[in-house]
Amino acid sequence: MRAALSGLTTRGRCLLAAGLALALCAVLLGQRDLLRAAVFLVALPLMAVVIVARTRYRLSCSRLLDPPRVEAGLASTVRLRLDNVSRLPSGVLLMEDALPYVLGGRPRFVLDRVEPNGIREVSYPVRADVRGRYRVGPLSVRLTDPFGLVELTRSFASVDDLVVTPAVYPLPAVQLGGDWAGGGEAAARSVAVSGSDDAATREYRHGDDLRKVHWRSTARVGELMVRREEQPYQSRATLLLDSRTVAHRGDGPGSSFEWAVSAVASVAVALTRSGFTLRVLADTGLDLVPPGLPATEGTVLDALAAVKASRTESLDPVTERLRRSGVDGVLVAVLGALAPEDAQRLSRLRHGTATCVAVLLDTETWSPTGPRGRQVGAAGYEASAALLGSTGWRVLRIEHGTTLPSAWPLAGRRGGRSEVSA
Repeated sequence: MRAALSGLTTRGRCLLAAGLALALCAVLLGQRDLLRAAVFLVALPLMAVVIVARTRYRLSCSRLLDPPRVEAGLASTVRLRLDNVSRLPSGVLLMEDALPYVLGGRPRFVLDRVEPNGIREVSYPVRADVRGRYRVGPLSVRLTDPFGLVELTRSFASVDDLVVTPAVYPLPAVQLGGDWAGGGEAAARSVAVSGSDDAATREYRHGDDLRKVHWRSTARVGELMVRREEQPYQSRATLLLDSRTVAHRGDGPGSSFEWAVSAVASVAVALTRSGFTLRVLADTGLDLVPPGLPATEGTVLDALAAVKASRTESLDPVTERLRRSGVDGVLVAVLGALAPEDAQRLSRLRHGTATCVAVLLDTETWSPTGPRGRQVGAAGYEASAALLGSTGWRVLRIEHGTTLPSAWPLAGRRGGRSEVSA
């Protein structure tokens, strides 16, 4: 009852206060007619409180997101269904669905009356310009009396997640190489050139045969290692996202970091649809797709929707992991600003017939730092691009305003160096 009294609206509180004041005047003046009116004014909101508090509507709610995964900038539709599963008709209902501010204001709907076993369906659009995972719900229903004197709020517990992925751009078909990579004579030649036992092993991956574990390397490294020369023939590709804060410029959806995330998403979709088995790594050396899950189009987009900029200073963790596991087939690295040491480590990753593509962002064009700073940044950028190109990497030079579909055809060119202008 205390909760019901707290649900009195402004109209109900004013009516109750007026009744009490009128009752006091009736007692002081000895007017019975005023007292009758006072009793009526006090009784009306109190009766509304009792009726609303004792209402036992049994309501059921379901929510459908169409679609549940959407690209940034596109709209999704939220469909709500409210069922009155009780034997009593409902009064006036005010529905309000909770939304984060990124998706817009909270939608509200007024339902005048829902008959027993009746169904009401409403829908509303949501849109986010920023990728992420957003919680939709819970739905709250406000019960009120016909006079609007009392409002009580009841909430449902169910919530749903809307996944807003980075923008994915269709890429033209490009022959990257790396088809049926990673086994047999190629691995044997790699071992012969390097002359090291570790060159014939790589890190264990989900789905590898445990009978192929190289126990001596496992004991030395401390992680499961398998023999590379016995891995099955299949198209493999590794994607590297440089998410370091120090390597990017700009803020919000127009930053170089968001451009890099969108580029990785576009390449991942293109390669998975071409039949490649993917591995997606961050600059920290960790897999973006949770271990145990295959790197499919959906899992990669879900992971990229929630990825954040890291505080890693260099690319040493990921280059060390790639050095130990080896580059099988195709390596596509979307890179921000590179220090000379990082460029050196990356250049040494390419061996044999492996295809390495560097999508190298000139991040200073996202946030110019003045003529002097721009000149220093351009010198480092040119040195990194030249070093990678000289070691066989296919370098795509990206400036602010360049679209990935226009740059991607150059990834199929052999010879190491490619140039793209805005």
